[in-house]
Amino acid sequence: MIYEHPLAYVLGLEGIALMRAHTGEHDRAFIEKRLSEIRTFLDDDSLSGAAVEVASVDTVEGYRIWSQTYDGPNAAFDVDEPFIREIVDGLPVGEALDAACGTGRIAACLAGRGHRVRGVDSSPDMLERARRRVPQAEFHLGDLSSLPVPSESVDLVVCSLALTHVPALGPALTEFARVLRPGGHLVIADIHPEGVARGVVPPVRLPDGRPGRVATYRHLVGDYLRAALAAGLQVRRCEEPLHSPGAPGERTELLQPWDVWPWALCDLAPEAAHAAIVGTPSMLFWHFQR
Repeated sequence: MIYEHPLAYVLGLEGIALMRAHTGEHDRAFIEKRLSEIRTFLDDDSLSGAAVEVASVDTVEGYRIWSQTYDGPNAAFDVDEPFIREIVDGLPVGEALDAACGTGRIAACLAGRGHRVRGVDSSPDMLERARRRVPQAEFHLGDLSSLPVPSESVDLVVCSLALTHVPALGPALTEFARVLRPGGHLVIADIHPEGVARGVVPPVRLPDGRPGRVATYRHLVGDYLRAALAAGLQVRRCEEPLHSPGAPGERTELLQPWDVWPWALCDLAPEAAHAAIVGTPSMLFWHFQR
């Protein structure tokens, strides 16, 4: 069970902002405003009594629930798809694997560029939607640590927004290398570990209404690199796109529902959130080659 407290989160944002001020990024007025805001939050009864106990949900159950709304607005799609398209557009057409394919979002992109596509996912509900979305592709139920794909049978593997949900990267990267032909390419896109550390973890409502989070793990940049090198993969490219420097918005006085935490919690302290988040990586992209 995860214990999520909105007061703890906003105080954490304030703390990160103050640490950045400590290194010279902000002035005395900024620091004094943060300290005053902290005192206000500590006196806010609506925050102090709003903690929530949240279940950790495995990926099969989590994605069964999430499959109903997965293709709705998702800011991560706007970031990962241009990078994936950029890499894929520079590669020859061939046999492609969408690993952890979900509802077939990336499989559709690959098929649209002429690839013969297979998709693998551990969620039957996601696969049902993928088959309807990309009828010309071939989809299989399976796990990233044991792909139902023959060795050296694909030229390209793409895995997006999935590896943060595996407890260890080694088995998945080893499988990706196994199914790739010599010279084949692997493209990975996922939430940056700094984002995971700030609570960017998918929320779901369980059938009885209880809040849950899809099991998510914080893999450091070096964890990806070590797992890839051990699997015999070579680095072609690594990117860490940053959060854009838009101006902070107005403070929201009303505590929003749990389902939109942590984003709504950032609205409680927009200036602190802006200072804590802007300029930090939003996602992590890799291009490897076997």
